[in-house]
Amino acid sequence: MTQDHSSVTVVSERPIQFQGNRLAAWLLKRLGWTLYFDGLPGPHGVMVVYPHTSNWDFFIGLLAKWAMGLQIQFLAKDSLFKIPLVGAWLRYLGGIAVVRSSPQGYVQDMASSMLAREYAWVVITPEGTRQRTPGWRSGFYRLATLANIPVGLAFIDYRHKEIGVKHFIQLSQNEDLDLDTIRQEYAERAGFHPEDAAPITFWTPRS
Repeated sequence: MTQDHSSVTVVSERPIQFQGNRLAAWLLKRLGWTLYFDGLPGPHGVMVVYPHTSNWDFFIGLLAKWAMGLQIQFLAKDSLFKIPLVGAWLRYLGGIAVVRSSPQGYVQDMASSMLAREYAWVVITPEGTRQRTPGWRSGFYRLATLANIPVGLAFIDYRHKEIGVKHFIQLSQNEDLDLDTIRQEYAERAGFHPEDAAPITFWTPRS
């Protein structure tokens, strides 16, 4: 399944900049969090967020999004969008419903949709749930590979009270090499419930 590529490319340039919300940045700082973000490397990309072990992640992450001024969409279970008011609120925030009945087709459709737009970044929590799982879902990897777009390695680290994204990478398409790089980036990061963080390896849940 892996291809013979030799290295992961770290993307260092940040040509796309945003004007953050000062009130959100102030609130985040008052809550004791340090924010890391200095722009995006291009108009299209995927941002993974890890670890994801608590409902608090969404609210802290949303505050950080406003503080960064980041224009980005995120994936959420399609069942959430069927709840009155909640679905409308999620769409307003940039939510996209994930229908898992045909995951390969969904990834292809999303890649085409993203590249057809002038600007498109999407956030994905690869664990797929707050509960501990045997590993990560591979959807973000297939999307980034198919569309040939960078991956941002975002974190919500409760151990150090740090949130944001420091590094963006261009995948080598060698899964072992790419996952080793990602593991190194997240080695010192801890979620609200550290014991619930999934190991960084791919797995396919039973339908």
